Amino acid sequence: MAAPAPLDEYPIHQTPLSMARVGTSDRNFYDRSYFNAHDRDGGTLLITGLGVYPNLGVTDAYLAVRRGDEVRSVRFSDALVDRSLDMKVGGYRIEVLEPLQRLRVVCEHNDLSCDLTWTGAFPTVQEQPHLILTGNRPIIEASRFAQVGAWAGTLNVDGADIAVDPAVWTGTRDRSWGIRPVGETEPPGRAAAEPSGGFWWLYVPLRFDDFAIVVIVQEEPDGRRTLNDAVRIWPDGRTEQLGWPRVSIRYRSGTRIPVAARLDLTTPDGKSLEVEITPSAGVPLHVGCGYGGDPDWLHGQWKGRDWSESRRYDLTDPAIAARIPYGVIDHVAHARCGSAEGWGLFEHASLGRHDPTGFADWSSVAP
Repeated sequence: MAAPAPLDEYPIHQTPLSMARVGTSDRNFYDRSYFNAHDRDGGTLLITGLGVYPNLGVTDAYLAVRRGDEVRSVRFSDALVDRSLDMKVGGYRIEVLEPLQRLRVVCEHNDLSCDLTWTGAFPTVQEQPHLILTGNRPIIEASRFAQVGAWAGTLNVDGADIAVDPAVWTGTRDRSWGIRPVGETEPPGRAAAEPSGGFWWLYVPLRFDDFAIVVIVQEEPDGRRTLNDAVRIWPDGRTEQLGWPRVSIRYRSGTRIPVAARLDLTTPDGKSLEVEITPSAGVPLHVGCGYGGDPDWLHGQWKGRDWSESRRYDLTDPAIAARIPYGVIDHVAHARCGSAEGWGLFEHASLGRHDPTGFADWSSVAP
């Protein structure tokens, strides 16, 4: 029987278990925060986050910054001991200053550090549940809320301070929890012998002066949509559902790197709402950030107690460049919606076959 955890002092239980345990024995249960930050010309893009993996007994965090063609990355990992309100591992911590509105992210490392405060520009929005099955087994079954906002503080890269001005620096964040592949790779089994053939994903949270828009689309190789969520959020917390987004993406010739996109949305009264997006600098989440496909370090992977690492990635290095197409990439997004100008995230993955785009297999690229 698990001993009581500090969280057991609070009336937050969801099951008849101590908060030292979660309500599933699935090894892939996770609970994670994700943030991005960027200046409005896209010259600097920061991605960071912290995760807890109770059934693996691991907690970890990372901070990655792209400037030019280089990604600087530091990460921390340790044994998960008592689950409490403290979100920290190694030199990294997240402080909740005002729930759902203001947070502080601190990373202390000689090569890459920050002390940044997040302020939400609009209320958080609960996204549609995310479910992906392999056969009848959920490999992703998660809840998530998202928010757009601004950053203030200081970022230090290799000893050089960068002032983060909230008038210039914007970004998005999310909190998610549930089931997704984490830690050491599981035996491949039938899924490896009978793969789906492709994965197509689009996640676009955007901040405008008077409203925010969050769009999520996931499609199977034949174009069947398995996740469809599009909402507009107003300052008073009202949300509008924006129908079935029609997505048009123009890719750089010879690649699947997006250079322009259009989202055709529909307001509840039937009017068209068009968003034009120009993606710019991007960070592949599997190059320095620990997401699926990263050969150096994966979220939830056991690296021993009090582990940390610093890495530098040259995105023009042929060995790194060859990996980039095979994972999710987070791009800075500049957007137009009518006369409104906005910024945010254009997160995209196009892997394998995707009939609506005309990609026939894993080797297909834009003409």
